[in-house]
Amino acid sequence: MVDLEYKPISHDHDAFLEKALKRKGFSEAYDGLEDEYLLVRELLAARMRAGLTQEEVAESMGTTKSAVSRLEAAGKHSPSVTTLKRYARAVGCDVEIHLVQAPRRTSASGGLPKAQR
Repeated sequence: MVDLEYKPISHDHDAFLEKALKRKGFSEAYDGLEDEYLLVRELLAARMRAGLTQEEVAESMGTTKSAVSRLEAAGKHSPSVTTLKRYARAVGCDVEIHLVQAPRRTSASGGLPKAQR
């Protein structure tokens, strides 16, 4: 049996993104998932700061490596707040959720958003 040594490959996200943004349709699709990609980058950065592998995070969360892998990938399934809290605890972090006032949009009916008319 061949003994395969694990050799991680470095990833330059900014270089990848610069190249990908040149592809037709990518920018619109990426903009639509901006929040998901931001969350994924936060999760990965927290795990790296903690010096943990996906397996170690999974063990701490009481789940599987594949579940952690899905959590760390932007996809069609958003994690629950409970799952984010478990992940955060596993990597030595807390979760903070903030609602930020959106810029006011003017409309034909006097400039107030619909909910305030």
